[in-house]
Amino acid sequence: MKVLVAGYQHETNTFAPTRADWAAFNRGDAFPAFVHGRAMLAQLSGVNLPVGGFIDAARSLGWQLVPSSWCGAIPSSYVTEDAFERIAAAILADVRRGGFDAVYLDLHGAAVAEHVDDSEGELIARIRREVGAGLPIVASLDLHANVSHRMLAEADALVAYRSYPHVDMAATGELAAQLLARRLRLGRREPMHAQRLPFLIPLNAQSTWMAPAQAIYEELAELSRDFDCVLSFCMGFPAADFAECAPMVWGHGARAEEAVHRLAARAAEPTQWRPEYLDAGPAVQRALALAEHSERPVVLADTQDNPGAGGDSNTTGLLHALLQQGAGRRFPGRVALGLMYDPQAAAAACAAGPGATLPLTLGAAVPTFTGRPSDPPLAGRFTVRAVGGGAVTLKGPMMTGLSVQLGACACLEIEGLLVAVASGKQQMLDRELFRMVGIEPEAMKILAVKSSNHFRADFTPIASQILVAKAAGPMAADPADLPWKKLAPGTRTRP
Repeated sequence: MKVLVAGYQHETNTFAPTRADWAAFNRGDAFPAFVHGRAMLAQLSGVNLPVGGFIDAARSLGWQLVPSSWCGAIPSSYVTEDAFERIAAAILADVRRGGFDAVYLDLHGAAVAEHVDDSEGELIARIRREVGAGLPIVASLDLHANVSHRMLAEADALVAYRSYPHVDMAATGELAAQLLARRLRLGRREPMHAQRLPFLIPLNAQSTWMAPAQAIYEELAELSRDFDCVLSFCMGFPAADFAECAPMVWGHGARAEEAVHRLAARAAEPTQWRPEYLDAGPAVQRALALAEHSERPVVLADTQDNPGAGGDSNTTGLLHALLQQGAGRRFPGRVALGLMYDPQAAAAACAAGPGATLPLTLGAAVPTFTGRPSDPPLAGRFTVRAVGGGAVTLKGPMMTGLSVQLGACACLEIEGLLVAVASGKQQMLDRELFRMVGIEPEAMKILAVKSSNHFRADFTPIASQILVAKAAGPMAADPADLPWKKLAPGTRTRP
């Protein structure tokens, strides 16, 4: 049994300011850089990514792996036509060489290219044309996939993560291997049934560490067992403007239809998906009050500048609010924000060295979905507390073992407030991203993180409270705030 293995990971916020070009898939900041051939197996085996889980499971089943290419880029606006065609060409060149019995694809499921809205459906269809109808194609998907009917039709089977934060990525790769094994034993595709929900779910309501998603995914596992099927529920990425942006429930198996109907009915109650937010000022005020009487950090999520959802991690709204309310003066050296993407500031800090004080302008005013720019950059005198090269191996449960390269980085202090600044973009989903510039998260009174939910995996164990702040940024916490143009008729932007 020989399986061709390939991957293409991008979550596209079509309203975001920055596009994913070919260079974005080769930086190695949020994801490993583009890799081809045998090096892929060595680099990704044992890493908490779907492809890592599939590689290890396939080997345990005695399958031979035929490595093609794998790449990923941090979420942003559209994947450029050039980047998508390079990625597709590399995979299709290996497909045309043949010599394999099945295909496994590690996909996100919400990648929108400049010239094709459903880029994963397009990629699967191109592979299908090459291999014919009989050769199995199985893919794993992110929980935020906007699953298209073309994807379901062209692939033999699809399976998605069941946790957000995505601590089960490698486990989903293993499940994809089990799905492929089921397909091979049967000798044909299993029956598939799918049902789409008629509304978008805000990201901040999707955490499987909280209600309602926690109970829904527990029920998903129970129904999969009871009906001997493999169920998936993608809550969708609610910032990709194309016709099939919406949550989807589907399953593979002879009894999948009833299981899908039951789970979809459970998930379709709209009022359960309405999260609570605080604007930046009230969020900081609340955090300061809580921090006075807490021994553990209060965590503030800067959700609308989440680089894991299309932000550039460089807006300053929450930073201004912290300074205006004197957070650093109240708790000197014990309030930290990160990661702030600012290569110029990071380079200047590294050149000056620890202990230096220098004038800097930090962050940027960026276009937002409101039509107005975000808050202005922060100009002031900063003290350099630490510098580094930005090479760090993540240790938290989200991407355990993944090594990222963030370039020149620094810890800058202004009015007692610490800012972790980097030259590469990475969501604050791991405590090591603070530690790489000398900030010990456990010692902080307040931690402001540029993330929506992924931070919960590594920060919940140390947090006294978690608050979600809506500072101005390019990623709308409420999908109803976005200027949609392509959604299918009947799809509501608010539950």
